[in-house]
Amino acid sequence: MKHSNSVFLITLTVLFSSILAPLFAQQDVFIKEYLERLENSRKYLILVAEEMPEDKYSFKATPESLSFAENLMHIGWAMDWHSQSLMGGRIARDWNTDTELKVDHKSKKEMIAKIDETFYKTIEFISKFDINKLDERLDYFGLDRTKRQVLLLLADHITHHRGQMLVYMRLNGLKPPRYVLYQ
Repeated sequence: MKHSNSVFLITLTVLFSSILAPLFAQQDVFIKEYLERLENSRKYLILVAEEMPEDKYSFKATPESLSFAENLMHIGWAMDWHSQSLMGGRIARDWNTDTELKVDHKSKKEMIAKIDETFYKTIEFISKFDINKLDERLDYFGLDRTKRQVLLLLADHITHHRGQMLVYMRLNGLKPPRYVLYQ
């Protein structure tokens, strides 16, 4: 009887391993590919921010729009909130009082440095993220989303605001830097 129990346990272990190993490998690949995309996005956003003249950082397409600088800093705010707060459980920054990720009289150089730092913090957080938690679900503005979906939403959000910044460059007679693939 002991022999058949051992065979059963070994068979069960092999079966579960053959099912679960590919799932974890897919999660690992997702994080690896996501980090590559995020790093490329960082490089491109920094290039966009560097090429816009500082005297154009306050430009808005319409009075109710965010300025170029506000779009830039909003990307940083969103990265911090999505990763550190929503996925990481840290208490969210208070938008009304926290000025670290707002324009708040920062120079172009200071804003670029802060965005770069925020990208690196986000990349570090995601590189250490427990892949077993990617399927955990949370409330995302009233929608039930997995943490994997939250990462995809963050990438979309960065692209959305960077796209506005590219239009602002065109509206100011500037040619945006050439698009960098895979971001």
